[in-house]
Amino acid sequence: MLGSTLTDARVQTGFSLAFHIVFAVFGVGLPWLLIVTEGRWLRTGDAVWLALTRKWARVMAVLFAIGAVSGTVLSFEFGLLWPAFMARYGGVLGLPFTLEAFAFFAEAIFVGLYLYGWKRLSPRAHWLTLWPIAISGTLSTLFIVTANSWMNVPTGVTEVGGKVVSAEPLAPLTGPGALPESLHMLLAAVMCTGGVVAAVYAIGMLRGRRDAYHRRGFRVGLVAVLAAAPVQLVVGDFAARVVEKYQPAKLAAMEALPHTRDHAPLTLGGIYDPDTGKTRFGIEIPDGLSFLTGFRADKTIRGLDILPAKEQPATPVVHLAFDTMVGAGMAILGLAALVTLVAIWRRRKGIRPLIPLSRPWLIAGALTGPAAMFAMLAGWEVTEAGRQPWIVYGRMTVREAATTSGGIGWSLAATVVVYLGLAAALVLILRRLATGAPPELATSGPGIQGSESDDSAAAEAEATDEAADEATDREGAAR
Repeated sequence: MLGSTLTDARVQTGFSLAFHIVFAVFGVGLPWLLIVTEGRWLRTGDAVWLALTRKWARVMAVLFAIGAVSGTVLSFEFGLLWPAFMARYGGVLGLPFTLEAFAFFAEAIFVGLYLYGWKRLSPRAHWLTLWPIAISGTLSTLFIVTANSWMNVPTGVTEVGGKVVSAEPLAPLTGPGALPESLHMLLAAVMCTGGVVAAVYAIGMLRGRRDAYHRRGFRVGLVAVLAAAPVQLVVGDFAARVVEKYQPAKLAAMEALPHTRDHAPLTLGGIYDPDTGKTRFGIEIPDGLSFLTGFRADKTIRGLDILPAKEQPATPVVHLAFDTMVGAGMAILGLAALVTLVAIWRRRKGIRPLIPLSRPWLIAGALTGPAAMFAMLAGWEVTEAGRQPWIVYGRMTVREAATTSGGIGWSLAATVVVYLGLAAALVLILRRLATGAPPELATSGPGIQGSESDDSAAAEAEATDEAADEATDREGAAR
């Protein structure tokens, strides 16, 4: 026994979720990037696009396998650690869980077809098998997200004496929180995948690998993360408005607002002190929160005081996580705006490549990966910690849902050991896959290989790549 049963159950579930969600986001984002790279290969016949596709396909297979193992552990944990929750609400969440299972099986089938079909299917048929992988992988994650959104905003359920007497089967899929939370997670997955891909190839280029293989990998990842960033800003605002309407205490914890008031300020950063209700070292923007939520300064925002102290979320944790998410997201958004402006200026001046490849730009690109991952994990902390002490908001507390069986501490220790083993195996496998551009590309023509000091040659090769890509696009449009 490591701690109390409740604490051990919460730690084990939180650890498992944090581990699994990293693989879930790649299961959503990576197949869509593969559709792009293999599609480019089909249109151009360029060996660089094929090399990227083959390398990413191997990575996808490894991540899929480990994600399947970690997800299976989670499915057992729901029943073993939270039996009262599953007993009461298992029927409510049965449809999204069932649909997720079908989506997962479809994804697994087509992953097998894709991996073993390289020499057995025509190139076009092989590319087409990616679409069911991407669609089912996306749906698999989104079905789970809708279940979580229902736990945040439970609707369509009638209870009598603590027992569910009627439930709408589609309630988790059509509830108020389903659309914003699903879109928010989908864009986060694209940003994480694109950011990590950009970071991997940016680091390779910073180490001197200025070949077309690294330049294109960097460009695909960077475009994905930067293109999703402004859309995520809009969706995040949409999600926050749903939280303000249905979970006002969570919004108050996010913004460290202790009291209900109009002209509510927007607090940036700082450490919330629950004893005094003040945020130390924070920057207050007068009327900011009222204006953002209601487009007027005198809008009344409900504070933490709408709930008794024992029912309030852990505001210091929620506020810090929210600021981390927003700060990392805004940093990526700022880079997206800067890259766009520079690209427009360079296009008008006839300068190629449109995205500079100098060291500062590559460092900025490399940081998009960690920033996106931190933002995603912090966002999930906001979602889960902001709902506390409820497992189903306003209906069942975490304490009521937890198991009363003993020995959970040993289960937690075993889970940590298994997951650390999986993480170590993953690192070793990915390091073996991180071999850079395949040797056969060395004879594929000028601009494929180069050194970090040869920036002008790299820029010229990148300009040639971009020109060839644009020509292919025009040819495809004409057809």
